This record gives sequence, structure tokens and C-alpha cells, in this order.
Amino acid sequence: MKRYDPRLWIGALMLFGGVLILLENLNIIGDVGDIFWGVVWGLVGLFFLYILIRDRNNWWAAFPAFTLIGLSASSLLPPALEAYSGLVFFAGISAGFIWVYVTDTSRWWAIIPAGVLLTLGIIAALDEVFGMDSGSFLFLGMGITFILVAILPGGGGRSWAFIPGVILLVFGSFLGTSAVGLLEYLWPAVLILVGGYFVLRFFRNPEAK
Repeated sequence: MKRYDPRLWIGALMLFGGVLILLENLNIIGDVGDIFWGVVWGLVGLFFLYILIRDRNNWWAAFPAFTLIGLSASSLLPPALEAYSGLVFFAGISAGFIWVYVTDTSRWWAIIPAGVLLTLGIIAALDEVFGMDSGSFLFLGMGITFILVAILPGGGGRSWAFIPGVILLVFGSFLGTSAVGLLEYLWPAVLILVGGYFVLRFFRNPEAK
């Protein structure tokens, strides 16, 4: 159909870019590049979102849709909120994985990248806004992510996720505190307990022999 002629879209983008440059030269707006690409990425993201909503079987479209919308939003943030651009971008990518899981809980694997990416976004914001040493937040966020893997609905037994979840939460809680030296003794204790647990399960479960 004629309305999908690529010349129309190329012309519209050139017209939009020309207007932006003119407004910048008149000192009406600034950061023309961020605005231009923010709008472009947003439109492409909305196109993939349309594909996703039109047919839920196209769940793969959630990744480019939410990633590009997040990139667009981070590019269009006002200067006062630029410190949160990393959080907005990572939250956009995370939202794609959240969509994939929420629309079909058997895809529980999507919880892990969703949680890790959202954690990275929060760390970026903490570093930019407060200048905080956010190393412990990485382990805390990953620990919470694995706990969610264990408790949220989905196919298959996932109680195994409690083990890395608890270990990461404990490590994150000690990191950056005066009690971090206790980790020298905590790690071997954890390994002994976890190893002993699996050995006991082996001998108590006849089918495992």
C-alpha cells in the first residue's frame, strides 16, 4: 500500500530533524540529537509493541519493544533527571523479560535477567545520584531475584533457587560492613551445610541410589 512507502517515512524523519535543528538554532530547545533519536527509538519500540499486543504468540517482540522504549525514555529525560537515565534504560529491558514471564509463568527463566537488569539500573542510579558504593546492592538484588524464582508461580520445582538466593543475600548483607571478615568463616560453613544437605538427600532417597 502507498501509505507504507519508505519515502514517506524518510521524508517525515528529515522534516522532523529539520524542524528540530531550526528550533535549536533559534535557541528554543537544546539536545537535538537526544530528542531526535529518542523519538525514533520510541516509534520503532511502539511498532514492536503493536506486534506483541496484536498476537501474544509473538512474545519475542517484547525484547526489542521494551528495550527501545526504555532507550527512548532515557534519551528524552529532562536534564534534571539525567542521572536516572541508566535506571530507565535497564528498567525498560527488564520490563521485556517481566512481560515474557507474566504472560506465561512457565517461562520462569525470564525472572532472572529481569531481576539482574533491574538491579543494575538501581545501582546505576545510586552511583549517579548519591555516589554510593553499591557493590552490596548487586548481591542483594541477585539474591532477591533467586528467591523470587523459588516462590513465584511457574512450572517445575524450583526450590533449588533458595540456595543461591540466601547465599547472595547473606553475602550482600555483610559486604561493605565491619563484619565482612566473618565471610572467611561463613563461606566454608555454607559449603559444609549445603554439601551435607545433598549427601543426606542422596542416602535418604532410595530412588537417588
